[in-house]
Amino acid sequence: MAHQIELEFITELSASEAAERLKQEGYNELPFIQHRQIWGIAIEIFQEPIFLLLLGCGVIYLFLGDAQEALILLGFVFFIVGINLYQEQKTEKSLEALRDLSSPRALVIRDGERQRIAGREVVRGDVIVLSEGDRVPADAVVIWSTSLSVDESLLTGESLPVRKQAVENSAELEMIAQRATQQRPGGEDFPFVYSGTLIVQGQGIAQVYATGIHTEMGKIGKALQTVEPEDTVLQRETRRIVSRLTFVAIAICVAVVVIYSATRGDWLQGFLAGLALAMAILPNEIPVVLAIFLALGAWRFSLARVLTRRIPVVETLGC
Repeated sequence: MAHQIELEFITELSASEAAERLKQEGYNELPFIQHRQIWGIAIEIFQEPIFLLLLGCGVIYLFLGDAQEALILLGFVFFIVGINLYQEQKTEKSLEALRDLSSPRALVIRDGERQRIAGREVVRGDVIVLSEGDRVPADAVVIWSTSLSVDESLLTGESLPVRKQAVENSAELEMIAQRATQQRPGGEDFPFVYSGTLIVQGQGIAQVYATGIHTEMGKIGKALQTVEPEDTVLQRETRRIVSRLTFVAIAICVAVVVIYSATRGDWLQGFLAGLALAMAILPNEIPVVLAIFLALGAWRFSLARVLTRRIPVVETLGC
């Protein structure tokens, strides 16, 4: 009964107020990585030393007049790039579709009536109704509840749901919300629910105090945008091997050119002989084998409903 009396002090937003606040503060969305264009993916692929090696070998064979060998190598280059582009574009489209589907809907009270709206349209100050099975659309203060339990593992890592209690004094919501932003998210018997968490039991009514990037999930997403992707162990190893073999091949090529030219006096034939020996040292098959196996790995992961945004990650997942 006490909670019913306290709810009278809560003034929900009107449709016009919500629209104005939505215009000022933006949609209730988490920051996301910009969609990768096909040319950007292709440039990333061609920046790999293993592909540069394959491309370089094909050009050298073409220069030496061995058109058949050059076409085979260059054909493998385009074949591998095609596989990678297809797999990564497919993943990008799947991630985009999942992002759209993952946007929860919210039940809010506006103009004295309950309305079901898209979660991205929830604004600060909205009064939201929470029921079992709902995904919390934004950070909010619970102003009424009955046996309310929330799964906060997304934020805290705790496997068990935690119990939530309503605030005792609804008139001090602003001060209570300010306190919520100064403490660590999650916890038992606190009146705070957080964006992205799941209601597993009970019912509740809460008032939103943070949306979008200002939520706890938004802060995590914003921090993740500053993280630079690192090379995998396989990428580092292949680059090391390629650089060493290239250095050895160049050194042998120079030595053969000098010795051949000094002993026979034919610099052109010496240069061609050095290039031929260098090409025999460079492992042209390694890039083809690695690319095909990584692409097959990404395909097998996709059968298990695991998306790999970048092909080299398959090696890390496989470990």
